[in-house]
Amino acid sequence: MRPRMSLRRCSLLVWVLAALCAGCLRVNVHGDPAAAAKDLVGVAERAAQATMPLRVATYNASLYDDADDGLIRRLQAGDDGARKVAEVLQRVRPDLVLLNEFDYDPEGRAADLFQREYLEKAQAADTLPLRYRYRYFTEVNTGVPSGLDLDGNGKVGGEGRERGNDAWGYGLHPGQYGMLVLSRYPIDTARARTFRLLKWSAMPDAARPIDPRARGYYYRDPVWSQLRLSSKSHWDVAVDTPQGVVHFLVAHPTPPVFDGPEDRNGARNADELRLWREYLDDDSADRAWLCDDAGRCGGLPAGERFVIAGDLNNDPNDGDGRHQAIVDLLEHPRVSRHPAPRSEGAPRAASASGGANAAHHGPHAEDTGDFGPKVGNLRLDYVLPSANLRTVDSGVYWPSPESPNAALASASDHHLVWVDLLRGD
Repeated sequence: MRPRMSLRRCSLLVWVLAALCAGCLRVNVHGDPAAAAKDLVGVAERAAQATMPLRVATYNASLYDDADDGLIRRLQAGDDGARKVAEVLQRVRPDLVLLNEFDYDPEGRAADLFQREYLEKAQAADTLPLRYRYRYFTEVNTGVPSGLDLDGNGKVGGEGRERGNDAWGYGLHPGQYGMLVLSRYPIDTARARTFRLLKWSAMPDAARPIDPRARGYYYRDPVWSQLRLSSKSHWDVAVDTPQGVVHFLVAHPTPPVFDGPEDRNGARNADELRLWREYLDDDSADRAWLCDDAGRCGGLPAGERFVIAGDLNNDPNDGDGRHQAIVDLLEHPRVSRHPAPRSEGAPRAASASGGANAAHHGPHAEDTGDFGPKVGNLRLDYVLPSANLRTVDSGVYWPSPESPNAALASASDHHLVWVDLLRGD
């Protein structure tokens, strides 16, 4: 992995000050000379950063709790899982990262605690604190009551799983399994787009689930007309990086399981993935239905740089789900054809467990999570850059069993995926 910025900042500052003292660099100072020198260092540092890869990552951190504000209380008390997640981030040191399954609260108290008490404190003797000046989070659909009978059990809401099944996205309280974006570079919140409220039925030729037992649609018309597509949300977060503005397209589609013969979650997962394909096929004449939560319609204009990231809950070859949905996204003309990130730990884990892994078709080195003996390893987590970004390195942080950091693999059943990028134009 590449050396990070702290040492380079120091050397860059020395270079700039030396140049100023030697008279090699002439500066017209108006006002505070110290402030001008600081600005100059910033300009020089940004120029240096532009020659260095941008590291983008996704990590399903499993930092959620079944109780409302439960994650906040855990982080206040000191949470071993959060420490491991923070240590993984401190070792990989992404510039831009999406955390899936990070419980949302409107005030950002959980994000504050995680950043201040975990990321900004070294978690091991050989790691350094990690600070992100910018972040983005907002509401998600999980745990938000729909007021509708979405699971077809004849009643609305209830307790436990019944309550979760009738939420817009499965969850036991509003914000469970939320998303958090952390960035070293400025986020243009005014340009951010969210698609939390987009109706599933608005998508042309939507995969409306069919119940084979009733020989008809699973969702009745009054429900189907209101049902939201995104189980959490889909965000387009514009980030001003040294490689130019990058649209961070992040989501966490529903897992294609926990349903019945109607395959309602499999259908939803496929169309949540399709939403990004539609977003990239920008043609305002055909995308009048694709409107964000602020009422702005259309997709991402041609030529824009982007990275699709998230736990997309679909493997191209194995496990449950409509695999063609993820294959079509991987093969979209605007998506880079870079090799899939790999790890040493995944094949070792698959070999050790046997069982379901022995029947898998995909290469285990590309797996991003271990989901038990019945399911095995799967590739569910993705960082997919646009074709006008060049991939120079990538990986999955899944240490081999003999690694001194092997215990960090237990932080989540998923593993962090990272990609290093440079401008490709």
